[in-house]
Amino acid sequence: MALPPVLSWVDEFRAFIARGSVVDLAVGVIIGAAFGGIVTSLVKDILNPIIGVFLGGVDFTNIFIPLNGKHYDTLELARTAGAPTVNVGLFINAVIQFLIMAFVIFWVVKAVSRLNLRDLGAAAAPPTKTETLLTEIRDLLKQEPAA
Repeated sequence: MALPPVLSWVDEFRAFIARGSVVDLAVGVIIGAAFGGIVTSLVKDILNPIIGVFLGGVDFTNIFIPLNGKHYDTLELARTAGAPTVNVGLFINAVIQFLIMAFVIFWVVKAVSRLNLRDLGAAAAPPTKTETLLTEIRDLLKQEPAA
């Protein structure tokens, strides 16, 4: 019994997944997610307390606006009470995390591009025989006086 023919889009999808760039992208996403956890911890556990000390003990996570008109000492108490809140402090944390992530990515891309430029310069192949002959012909044509 013959198997049914595989649809062309299945073959295209298989070829797409098998590409190296898709695998590289998947690895990048996984590493990015892990790195995101590190940046989140850096912002939450190290930078925000330091910034809070300089700003007089401000805890960004507890900067919020309860929309039900009641007062809550902490965001956790407001959430426990089921109050709708506008979480300004959490947004500030997200902005700080984004800026740190963007800064690190900028330097990583800069370093990788520098490495790629060095690799390209070192790996330049010598000219082929055809290129050498064409260069010689060009140089000879330049030497001839214009008629």
